[in-house]
Amino acid sequence: MEILSQLFEQHFHTPVSRVQPLQGQLGGSGRRIIRLHGESNTAIGILYNVREENTAFLEFSRHFHRHGLPVPEIYADDLGQGAYLEQDLGDTTLFDFLSKNRSGANITPEAVEYYRQALATLPRFQIEAGRDLNYKVCYPRASFDRQSIAWDLNYFKYYFLRLAGIPFSEQALEDDFSRLTKFLLSAPHDYFLYRDFQSRNIMLHDGKLYFLDYQGGRKGALQYDVASLLYDAKADLPPESRQQLLEHYLDALGEIIPLERPAFMHHYYAYVYVRIMQALGAYGFRGFYERKPHFLQSVPYALKNLRWLLHNVTLPVSVPTLTEAFMAMLGSEKLQTLGSPEPGAAAVSASEPLTVRVFSFSFHREGVPKDESGNGGGFVFDGRSLPNPGREERFKNLTGKDAPVAEYLNQQESVHRFLDHVTPLVDASIAAYQSRGFKNLMVSFGCTGGQHRSVYLAEQLANHLRANNGVKVAVKHRELEKMGR
Repeated sequence: MEILSQLFEQHFHTPVSRVQPLQGQLGGSGRRIIRLHGESNTAIGILYNVREENTAFLEFSRHFHRHGLPVPEIYADDLGQGAYLEQDLGDTTLFDFLSKNRSGANITPEAVEYYRQALATLPRFQIEAGRDLNYKVCYPRASFDRQSIAWDLNYFKYYFLRLAGIPFSEQALEDDFSRLTKFLLSAPHDYFLYRDFQSRNIMLHDGKLYFLDYQGGRKGALQYDVASLLYDAKADLPPESRQQLLEHYLDALGEIIPLERPAFMHHYYAYVYVRIMQALGAYGFRGFYERKPHFLQSVPYALKNLRWLLHNVTLPVSVPTLTEAFMAMLGSEKLQTLGSPEPGAAAVSASEPLTVRVFSFSFHREGVPKDESGNGGGFVFDGRSLPNPGREERFKNLTGKDAPVAEYLNQQESVHRFLDHVTPLVDASIAAYQSRGFKNLMVSFGCTGGQHRSVYLAEQLANHLRANNGVKVAVKHRELEKMGR
């Protein structure tokens, strides 16, 4: 907080009189977002320790501002401290305004007009500002390329399909993903792809729209961002409104570049599908994996969009296994009863919770941690088969608790596979231990040095377990403690 107060005082020449944590409501992930009040000014302060992402946001913001686009003004920054200060655009998002200005499928003309304005502005980001943007600062990828698409599709596969219990043939689904990816990349993709162009990232301030959260932007196809806004799950736009708004976007796009609408539409619905899958992966990760049920509230709306697509759209590429998975999702009893307590869940006494102790350690030093509870040691998982961040110079002084290392490992398919096996195994043991009245379970993750992979894995499992009712979680990073970390 001290650095934000300093930045505020340097810019406004007045001290901070009050701070108001916003608890992430204006942004996502691990950023701390704080409103700072002075005598007659306010500003939004951001604290976030991923330098590359901060750099992307700051450079993009200044670039868009030079192009006259409505983005927050950057007042001051200190990248070394992971802090910056930006214009306060209030608390009303386009999603908030839409929610208050509709009755079911009936949306007021005022809300529709704001959507039209947003879509008329989008081509200016994509084309006008995209022409001379510095794509070298994009994070984590400079383009929505094969690797980026693979991350999104695997996110959907492992964190939604797998955790929702939807059956699929791994190889057949991968074959579908390969064909879909090749088709997506056949669309022109030399434009700025905003990435998170959705109603919660558009602010209404003094009657005008302002745009946020483009730090994940990169080169890509035009279709992705309009799909993001029009198929934003909880916004639940009626199909007729989506079509009218799409036509309005294409009109605005045609004023800037020569546009062949059939060519645009040839790829459009494939991008709609990939955006919905990316969102479902996020809902599954936050909801099923991290046990944050409010994220699952968006799933029925996403399924509603999928149902409409399956009945009204034929893709120009064959994806039979993926289509079968979609149909299974629509018929899934589990997905239809989201939010209901699972039948047969064991009641756990609040006075005697099960304690799960999660360790990280190095196989090359003292070996497997000793179990001092007398329970015999529990699970020991070997993470040495996974990609090793310690071999890269940029990660040598970091640990598995640091965001750049976590981001690196989170992008590795083998890591997702590993946790995909570990998590249900531990969950099953916890349920059995609780039903039998046991009080201790130990889970240990080892790697070569006990600094990167094992720490990351232990943190991921601990975050998952903390959401379990009646489970007390204790984490110990043995090698980090010896390093004073």
